Amino acid sequence: MAKVLVSDNLASEGLEIFRQARGIEVIERPGLAPGELLEVIADVDGLAIRSGTKVTADVIAAAKNLRVIGRAGIGVDNVDVSAATDRGIAVLNTPEGNNITTAEHAIALLVSLARHIPQATASMKEGKWEKKKFQGMELFNRTLAVVGLGNIGRIVALRGKALGMKVVAYDPFTTQERAHQLDIELLEDFDAVLARADAITVHVPKTKDTIGLLGREAFAKARPGLLVINAARGGIVDEEALYEALDSGQVGGAGLDVFVEEPPPADHPLLAHERVICTPHLGASTEQAQINVSVAVAEQICDFLLRDVVRNAINVPSISPELLSEVGPFLRLAEKLGRFHGELCPGAIEQVEVEYAGEVSELNVAPITIAVLKGILATVRDGVNMVNAPSVAQEIGLKVIESKVTAPRDFASLVSVRVRGCEDRLIAGTIFHGGQPRIVRIDDFMLEAIPEGPTIFIHNHDQAGVVGNVGTILGEAQVNISRMQLALVPERKQAAMLVNVDELPSEEIMERLRNSPGMITAQLVEL
Repeated sequence: MAKVLVSDNLASEGLEIFRQARGIEVIERPGLAPGELLEVIADVDGLAIRSGTKVTADVIAAAKNLRVIGRAGIGVDNVDVSAATDRGIAVLNTPEGNNITTAEHAIALLVSLARHIPQATASMKEGKWEKKKFQGMELFNRTLAVVGLGNIGRIVALRGKALGMKVVAYDPFTTQERAHQLDIELLEDFDAVLARADAITVHVPKTKDTIGLLGREAFAKARPGLLVINAARGGIVDEEALYEALDSGQVGGAGLDVFVEEPPPADHPLLAHERVICTPHLGASTEQAQINVSVAVAEQICDFLLRDVVRNAINVPSISPELLSEVGPFLRLAEKLGRFHGELCPGAIEQVEVEYAGEVSELNVAPITIAVLKGILATVRDGVNMVNAPSVAQEIGLKVIESKVTAPRDFASLVSVRVRGCEDRLIAGTIFHGGQPRIVRIDDFMLEAIPEGPTIFIHNHDQAGVVGNVGTILGEAQVNISRMQLALVPERKQAAMLVNVDELPSEEIMERLRNSPGMITAQLVEL
């Protein structure tokens, strides 16, 4: 009998699936204190959570029998996925359960903002009749810009078209062919999007590239009176810049469901602004969505524990435990290679070529290729995992080519990943003794680097002082260098280095590096 602990509130429909499952004993203990959780979890096989339970490394260490963690929702920020992976515990989520609900909330914010519905309601409840004050904007024939054409962004785009709006989109990872299939005009220049939009809504993950995406520079280039909607992640819209743009009139209004700090401080200036409407992160908060994710997580946990079926896994592919033990180290390497490509590429990747050489070519490499795709796509899409990465790649028109070379090339096993489209770049890696992944090639530069944590990739001219300048700039900023690997192509008089640092350097520091003598490029990635 497998024990499943439910430590957050799930819809009754999800709980009933656990209760009716033969071979499952469900323990319902929502709201456990951290100390209580450490005691209760000691002998459970499965854990069902939402956002309340914090599954730390200590919790995972105390869970001697734990085999699977299921999150009713998309985000797994409250789970130490690395610690779970080290213990061989599968982490599952439910990425599809609240897409429609979140998209509808974005549209609701847009319509309410355009017609001043919350303000007018508050006015009438005060006994006023201010008809002229709340004259609104007709959305018909206006231009809606959708930033991010993932599952939610596509639904928002279609709902916008149903309102009679002209819909344009910006998504560097979606091809023109895919946009044409969706009958959506895809613009490749973000400035062009800002110049055309009457309203803009963001549906992208929160990454170093999307933080502050809508900030002072973007608002300055936008059409006056722009309506801004954020039902994605706090921080994608620069809150200070938004307040300034609202005050100047450059932004006509904002509908916000998310904030950098949640809940925001009571004196947050945006909360009091007359042209801001806001909700307390309600994007996924409908009865239907809560039922959907509760049912999904219960079914997935039961499938895993009773039938060895893996669905929507964050950290393991849908393969047998035997195969996982063979390919596991290559899965970690492949995801790192893919993520490296995704973070370096400035635009849409049209083709991915994965070549396996040596001993790894004798394995079932299909899940390794999927891990490459997961790494690439996770930089621009929320909810990408080992199960849905191939379908997401197909949705955006990404072509994938897989090949094998039985003869080893310098290493017993070598995985080489080349991307084409936004650029043409090759990154290769191997597994060292003890299952440790290493990056051994970037384009023509041969090196030996550990793909781990914040990493600066530097391409420079081969001249004196470059390495010293890098050390000086980072040292003056109190950014500690944990590792540095150098490579050289003498015939081109060019060099490269991968610099592992203990913390993410600021954009100001990165600009100093880019502007230092001898520098060609300096790019920051998180591995």
